Amino acid sequence: MAATKAQSSLSPQSGMQAVDLTKLNLMQLTQFKNGLDTDIQFYQESIQNLKHAQTKFQESGESMARMSPDAEGKDILVPLTGSMYVPGTLVQPEKVIVDVGTGYYVEKDITAAKDYFQRKVKFVTENMERVQMIGSEKAKIRDLVMDVMQEKLQSQFSQMAPAKASS
Repeated sequence: MAATKAQSSLSPQSGMQAVDLTKLNLMQLTQFKNGLDTDIQFYQESIQNLKHAQTKFQESGESMARMSPDAEGKDILVPLTGSMYVPGTLVQPEKVIVDVGTGYYVEKDITAAKDYFQRKVKFVTENMERVQMIGSEKAKIRDLVMDVMQEKLQSQFSQMAPAKASS
């Protein structure tokens, strides 16, 4: 029964090999389930990291809306690290310096910076969707493994019950 469910819910992918779960013993099923649990946890952590990045890009994009030519000369706090800021004065509010990763910064005008952050949000969102799909497929497989494990345990207990009754 579980093997049939596995074939119907999961499409074979290149490089993957189909395994009949009913032919595995309980130890192998347990090891397989533990591996799936580890994978699922990894994907959940990845989604959390991607959500954090998405939020940062959205906040950065929203902050571009507050930049206007009449803001020139106003006092601001300039971030040096995630928790350390120094006072400064805003000069050329139509241009911003954008952190593009790995220690590289690029000067952009406000429109280009907004576009950059929108593209980044879209990119991260697409990756989140992919990771969620993979994680849900892993969860389906884990559920199938658990079903087969439960069937095998019930089968073993039902075989042990008559043996105890006859002794």
